[in-house]
Amino acid sequence: MAKKKGIQLSAFSILFLIIIALALLTWVFPQVDNATLATVVMAPFNGFKEAIDVCIFILLLGGFLGVVTKTGALDAGVGALVKKLKGKETVLIVVLMILFSIGGTTYGMAEETVAFYVLICSTMVAAGFDTTVGVATIMLGAGVGVLGSTVNPFAVGVALDALKEKGIQYNSGTVILLGAILWITALIAAIFYVLKYAKKVKEEKGSTILSLQEQNDMKEHFGHANFDNIEFTGKTRITLTIFAITFIIMVISLIPWESFGITFFKGWTSYLTGTSLGEWYFAELAMWFLLSGILIGVVNGFKETEIIDSFMDGVKDILSVVLIIAVARGASVLMAATKFDAFILDSASKALNGLSPVIFAPASYLLFLVLSFLIPSTSGLASVAFPVLGPLTAALKYSPEVMVLIFSAASGIINLMTPTSGVVMGGLATARVQYTTWLKFVGKLLAIIFIMDVVILTVAMMVIR
Repeated sequence: MAKKKGIQLSAFSILFLIIIALALLTWVFPQVDNATLATVVMAPFNGFKEAIDVCIFILLLGGFLGVVTKTGALDAGVGALVKKLKGKETVLIVVLMILFSIGGTTYGMAEETVAFYVLICSTMVAAGFDTTVGVATIMLGAGVGVLGSTVNPFAVGVALDALKEKGIQYNSGTVILLGAILWITALIAAIFYVLKYAKKVKEEKGSTILSLQEQNDMKEHFGHANFDNIEFTGKTRITLTIFAITFIIMVISLIPWESFGITFFKGWTSYLTGTSLGEWYFAELAMWFLLSGILIGVVNGFKETEIIDSFMDGVKDILSVVLIIAVARGASVLMAATKFDAFILDSASKALNGLSPVIFAPASYLLFLVLSFLIPSTSGLASVAFPVLGPLTAALKYSPEVMVLIFSAASGIINLMTPTSGVVMGGLATARVQYTTWLKFVGKLLAIIFIMDVVILTVAMMVIR
């Protein structure tokens, strides 16, 4: 059945409308600072300033991918993988979702996933699926891991530190166990959900959720490769090896090894950037991808101008993603500038006071859904919320560990759909999937996960004291 062309707002239009709507809301409540026209106009620029590290990382990542694309090695690697998995392509979805979820629950894998969209979407399209499957494999995989954070330092780590600073006792084992339950239940639901859709797309022609425009974009950007006459040369193998090592080092560099008592990488791995693996962030990653791109260009015998031109082509291809992330961050900047986020937190904490656990848990969950929309950063939200909600939870003699996972689960689920998240909007822009299409696809799954989370966390709040 042919898809009808519908009127769909771009990511930029959606984000600008949200910024304007939030600014208007600040005039409704006298307790917050009113957003001025200047506040609205400068929000995207100030968002760019706050997100400059991740923006530079993504630009240089795009340049790296531009060089790799010019070599043709990526098409060769994807083609070889698809041929090897002929008839078993769904196994790849399961394995990748599990791996991404491990990254999410251990070190909060989020913005870093942008690096994988081109490769994974190309692979899924070549395997007979669509770009929605590629997006879901990455975003839902990492997202359900973050949702059920066990030792994620950017979510539960920051929250627990805030509790510690307030002198509130907690049991780390309880946090890990409850986080694992949320993670695994959400992961199982997500895998079955994605597999059901993927099989339908592969078996039934025209069953894709993508619009006609999105299907054309998919063919243009991810369906152009011809895998029939792939030749693996020595340069191709070396290029793919460097490509793989680049991503492996990226993952290793982001895992906070010392927090797990592992000091193997300390010191000796800092020779390249001055920072040891396990302590890298976007600055180090940006230069790592730049160096890898240059190395791949040299290995393939590119002239200096060819390396620069292919690098700049890659930068141009991903520039829209960077601008989307900047504008998305602008909404959070506006909320902080007007103190609207603090007002909501203060008002909600007063409303939660004295509630029974059967109401306190789901009400807290709903509160964190709202706060996560305003503050998509898990570490930022934990820093703001737990100095207020931690003592409140302890005063009511409820479990602070459960409150930490309420925050993790709620922020995790909202960050799979909120347009104020650069991870969501950036990933969709890279995959050429419209935001409204993603909501249509993921809505039912998020409703299922929401219900599971609320039940698990409410029972936990009633049982754990």
